[in-house]
Amino acid sequence: MMAGAIALYDEALGEQAAALVLRTADGRSLPLQMSRWCGAPDSADEELLRQCRGPVLDVGCGPGRLTVALTERGIPALGVDISRVAVARVRRAGAPALHRSVFDPLPGQGRWATVLLADGNIGIGGMPARLLCRCAQLLAPGGRLLIEAEPGNVDEQMSAWLEHPDGRHGPHFPWARMGAVPLLRAVADAGLHLMGQWRHGDRAFVCAAPRQQRLPLEGDERPSAESAACVKNEDQSPPERSRLTLHPHGDLTRLASQSGG
Repeated sequence: MMAGAIALYDEALGEQAAALVLRTADGRSLPLQMSRWCGAPDSADEELLRQCRGPVLDVGCGPGRLTVALTERGIPALGVDISRVAVARVRRAGAPALHRSVFDPLPGQGRWATVLLADGNIGIGGMPARLLCRCAQLLAPGGRLLIEAEPGNVDEQMSAWLEHPDGRHGPHFPWARMGAVPLLRAVADAGLHLMGQWRHGDRAFVCAAPRQQRLPLEGDERPSAESAACVKNEDQSPPERSRLTLHPHGDLTRLASQSGG
């Protein structure tokens, strides 16, 4: 979703029960799950969170329920989103977040242990292959990409816009929807290795990693909190002098504020 297309989304974040929909060019109305995104993590989210190793980059974090939950559990996490309202909400909840697109320069490229694409965010930019390649660039050696698929076997790239119940709508933007089976194909086509997949109710998830590495899923031995990786602040100084050790969450909070988001 492009920054200019989210004014209605920003507005909906401040409403208690906004029935915002994604309207496709062929006339379909796809409801956005605003109440779930603004709520506490549900049981499917909890299963996803258990697969996260810090530091975690939550791409398209929205109002931040996953970023905040990770932060509260002592797992270093940073949310990124093109909605200023969403980013402000994440920060008010006590977690770090940047107002930025995943395709913009981001701190810590090549140093994130987990990159999250939840809540349909495989659709960002309308080209899943490009998005998967970009997320792979962000991963540290041994890192993993956790992706939520759409229900069913949908596989489409489209032009869409946001629409409010009162008839207002935003500009068109490119988007994509991809179910589990097409997502598995896209993962392979992007040169990623499938590490695992699971379902929870009507939600489906895939864990992938760059080839030439094999990562344990939840249940195998985990690194201690003290062994959290370093994040490179690309926005502030040259790479060789820009490493932050992610022990206290203050490091990521400071990074977010210094990066101008």
